Amino acid sequence: MSKETNNLLVLGIETSCDETAVAVVDSKRTIHAHNVLSQIDDHAEYGGVVPEIAARQHISGLDHLIRKTLLDADKTFNDLDAIAATTGPGLVGGLMVGVMTAKAIAAASGKPFVAVNHLEGHALTARLVEDIEFPYLLLLMSGGHCQLLATYGVGSYERLGSTIDDAAGEAFDKTAKLLGLPYPGGPAVERAAKDGNPDRFDLPTPLLGRPGCDFSFSGLKTAVRRTAEACVAERGALFPDDRADICAAFQQAMGRCIVDRLEKAIQIFRGKTGDKPMPLVVAGGVAANQYLRARIQDVAAANTMTFHAPPMALCTDNGAMIAWAGVERLVRDPTLDDQDVAPRPRWPLDESAAPKVGSGRKGPKA
Repeated sequence: MSKETNNLLVLGIETSCDETAVAVVDSKRTIHAHNVLSQIDDHAEYGGVVPEIAARQHISGLDHLIRKTLLDADKTFNDLDAIAATTGPGLVGGLMVGVMTAKAIAAASGKPFVAVNHLEGHALTARLVEDIEFPYLLLLMSGGHCQLLATYGVGSYERLGSTIDDAAGEAFDKTAKLLGLPYPGGPAVERAAKDGNPDRFDLPTPLLGRPGCDFSFSGLKTAVRRTAEACVAERGALFPDDRADICAAFQQAMGRCIVDRLEKAIQIFRGKTGDKPMPLVVAGGVAANQYLRARIQDVAAANTMTFHAPPMALCTDNGAMIAWAGVERLVRDPTLDDQDVAPRPRWPLDESAAPKVGSGRKGPKA
């Protein structure tokens, strides 16, 4: 980002799934305030996110969270240069709450509204905390998405690989539910895996050695279910050591899959950008998993790439990444105002790529 750019101050709102988040960020990479209202307790008994409950909780908490965030930042609406909100992809009920609130604030305060793609928020978060130049290879792993993208600039992405069924975070959540572990599943599986023997069970590595760099985790999830059923049949119940060993094996298999896919994506990326050292950026909630992060760091080192990942607090959904994406978009186009843009439940970063999953009225899922 140019040093000559005026210091822009943006309010960011994130309501795409089950966390209500608001932040105030400026173009000098300062997070003035950042707050998140988690809905984990509201969805825990269901073992996953219930869209209607999520939307109602966003309605209940968003106004209060905006007020608190502005007070924490010691700012008013008059101090802001723009209001940004996640406009897709995500649960449409939650998106509508955030977008309509942001548009109302923008209209009342005479500020521009910036529609932010949730995936672009993740894609650019590393640039909020580090001075990373384009292009870079992005591995995006979250509850609903698992993609490898060549990132050439703000709004300029080329999909190299994507999930053809379950996303990485979805596979973690479903594995946890199969094993009777609490929600959210990702942290629960990671905790259990620390006490487990990853070599007790031989779980498959989806698409290992196959051409391209797409992901698939549905077969791995099925193998987890069959392994758990075999343990119950043999021992009469699923014991803590069974859960720990299955979680460790699951995590190890996912690591093998990610490493294999990433190695192939690096070859493709280098064919487009040359052999000079390039950044490898990891983003999304699954990037908080320490085991997977270590495996990815090893791949980066072996391929002379620099490794970059946001701090743990910015890996999961948050308002700071949305505010920062708003900043980046405003720097690219100072006249931007997206008041006419409607919420989109599906919104791929690379809209020119052929759909991997879903291609109906709502557009491709991945």
